[in-house]
Amino acid sequence: MNFTTLLNAMPGAIAQGLIWGIMAIGLFITYKVLDYSDLTVDGTMATGGAVCIMLMMQGVNVWIALLCAIIAGMLAGLATGLFHTAMGIPPILAGILTQLSLYSINLTIMQGKANQAVSVTKYDLIVSSRYVKELSVRNPIFITIIVIAVLIGVLYWFFGTELGCSLRATGANAAMARAQGINTNFCKILGLMIANGIVALASAMYSHYQGFVDVNMGRGAIVIGLAAVIISDVIFGKLFRNFALKLFAVALGAVIYYIVIQIVLWLGLDTNLLKLLSALIVALFLAIPYWKGKIRMKGGRKHA
Repeated sequence: MNFTTLLNAMPGAIAQGLIWGIMAIGLFITYKVLDYSDLTVDGTMATGGAVCIMLMMQGVNVWIALLCAIIAGMLAGLATGLFHTAMGIPPILAGILTQLSLYSINLTIMQGKANQAVSVTKYDLIVSSRYVKELSVRNPIFITIIVIAVLIGVLYWFFGTELGCSLRATGANAAMARAQGINTNFCKILGLMIANGIVALASAMYSHYQGFVDVNMGRGAIVIGLAAVIISDVIFGKLFRNFALKLFAVALGAVIYYIVIQIVLWLGLDTNLLKLLSALIVALFLAIPYWKGKIRMKGGRKHA
């Protein structure tokens, strides 16, 4: 094992971690703020890229294509929200239904092809893996950090408004929120739309980074997003109390996840076992708070 090989792979791992960190921020809104288990993201993580790439291939400006990708993600969140609030379908099943529908929709958007490629030499891509080792403003790490900073700033402002506080109240205690006159169904739909719009943004950027969009690109995205959220909570939960810092910690959690994955691959793990490794990482970080509580409880009993 050559340590230089690991160092050379680190910029790519960090860049991918940051892009998936954007996706994890979207998941954080549903999982932590709304207390809603949303599985739509597995579909939305391909939808944003499909819309953005296909529009760019038709000659649409990259920024307009990116905006359309975000809107497409928000529409997916709207569908999940309506399944849950208007039709009474449980959250997890509502997300699965939308995710399943998006597979066909994504294929249709991509003109029946499983993947579509774009070249950085022909299209104005926002980020590209070609520049990941350059010390320049084109470096995807630098660009993605700016995007994350802007996104966190906007979300911090929004969740400080009356409407944003209504979303947080809905997630904290829906019954109490309704007693205060808050339309919790509207808040759930809005939260899902915002979260999936952010996921679609990450999808578009990831498609730019790797130079293609694939219909299966979002498969397992929920596991990576949950890993980032849980890692951030376990490592930075007691350090970062501010909402903006919590969002920043989620992005860091995704970076840590990808660094761990890169180290394990460097150690010689079979790539076919990556999904198993991802599941084990999530299970481990989920278990850590439980184990800590058990240890504290035993220590308290012994002290008593």
